[in-house]
Amino acid sequence: MHYTLRQIEVFLATAFHENVSQAADSLAMSQSAASSALKELEQRFGIQLFDRVGKRLQLNDFGKSLRPKAESLLSQAVEFENLLAMRGEIGHINVGATLTIGNYLAVPIMAEFMNRYPGSRVDLTVENTRSITQRVLNFELDIGLVEGELQNDNLDIIHWRDDELSLFCAPDHPLAGRPTLNDDDLAEAEWIIREAGSGTRQGFEHAMYGLMSGLNVRLELQHTEAIKRAVEAGLGIGCLSRITLQEAFRRGSLLPLYAPQRDWMRRFYFILHKQKYRTAGIRNWLTLCQEEGADHFSTYGPDQ
Repeated sequence: MHYTLRQIEVFLATAFHENVSQAADSLAMSQSAASSALKELEQRFGIQLFDRVGKRLQLNDFGKSLRPKAESLLSQAVEFENLLAMRGEIGHINVGATLTIGNYLAVPIMAEFMNRYPGSRVDLTVENTRSITQRVLNFELDIGLVEGELQNDNLDIIHWRDDELSLFCAPDHPLAGRPTLNDDDLAEAEWIIREAGSGTRQGFEHAMYGLMSGLNVRLELQHTEAIKRAVEAGLGIGCLSRITLQEAFRRGSLLPLYAPQRDWMRRFYFILHKQKYRTAGIRNWLTLCQEEGADHFSTYGPDQ
């Protein structure tokens, strides 16, 4: 071998941070050692991997083409080290999840994963669909669990489980108790909804096709709990995953609303970079998520 894994680590860290000093800090190295490792890699093969843009080191086209292969190589090396250390299938994985999934589904799966594979570690990042997608594309996350529909040639997008959006209001709202709402009711209501870029917002816009342009949106909020509190306060009606509303429906602090003429079903997805090496940890995570997602609709329904 005419390169070292340490050089590959420095290359990837520099690509991520776009700064050698920050890359060195992330690897617990001195800046001079990191600079030397990167320089030796480039000089050994007579290549240049970065262009200097102001104070940043930005991957050039050749560096970009090598990055996925370097990521895969390093992932396999880490897995091999784990096997040598007699840790078998155990590994460290970086998981990204959208707000609904991260706050209501991912944590129990993490707990089961770590119980099933003692010594494993899962780092969870919770952001909206747009942010999680970008992090997966940038190899910052091993896998994403998202709510939004995506099309990207660099991603494997795998159906995980179905989900249902639910309309809801406060118990004293004028629409409370109506058996169903028609499109005029929906168009005249004041709404508290998720922000653009979220999977829930995308699903809402899909369900409300033809009505969105004239909709009275009073508030756009990033967090599910903030939307629930605003609706409880009587500021409008909302639309969130039914998963997030079950406890409030049971307590009676919020009431479901029904508009059966609209399609409120959507899907949750796994997303992985196509060139990301799937370690045993990633494969085990996928398997566990699929086990946990089986027959999930039996736990709730519109009558609850």
